[in-house]
Amino acid sequence: MCCQKNATKSRVSVYASGEQSMMDASQQRRHQLLLPVLKLFVRCGITPNLLTGLSLICGIGFCFTFGQTWEGARLVSFGLLLLHVLLDGIDGPLARFQGTAGNRGSFTDTTSDQLVVAFTTITLIHYQTVNVVSGGLYLLFYTVVVVFAMIRSSLAIPYSWLVRPRFFVYAWIPIDVYFLPGTLNYLLWLCVLPLAWKSITGFYKIRKQL
Repeated sequence: MCCQKNATKSRVSVYASGEQSMMDASQQRRHQLLLPVLKLFVRCGITPNLLTGLSLICGIGFCFTFGQTWEGARLVSFGLLLLHVLLDGIDGPLARFQGTAGNRGSFTDTTSDQLVVAFTTITLIHYQTVNVVSGGLYLLFYTVVVVFAMIRSSLAIPYSWLVRPRFFVYAWIPIDVYFLPGTLNYLLWLCVLPLAWKSITGFYKIRKQL
């Protein structure tokens, strides 16, 4: 019964069926590509939770270096944000490689990712890289979508698709800073529209299930 319970838990997902199959294929490719690194991490005693924590620290580190005036501060901030993304892409494969993947790790990883989304967005608003309206709505609806995803997962309400535009936003930050100032606002507005739609439909789906 214990094994059956754990197996049931491991199937909980916030991804739609089509997204889950794509995620599984991506995870298999990442596993093959990262296999030497995963073996090295295991030998060094590095755990998925440690990688998640380091990923969170790097993401928050971006916020503390982005607006600094010392030479190379922006490059350091973008390097930390890139490291956050890379570490975020390794903790899951490491957990599966070690056989420790589960809902607790997934919840921790999702919470860490959302904290970085919140901190980076607030930082961009503070330094006027984006305006408060587009940044605020992006953060609001992104958070609602993630929270609703967890609720829908616990209620076994399936998805047709889910919106996660954070990587596009992260990638566009240096483009906005160095090449196309002000364009990040337009990208955020493009993200707000589907995020708002999924927030509204998610609310009604959950309310109908209760």
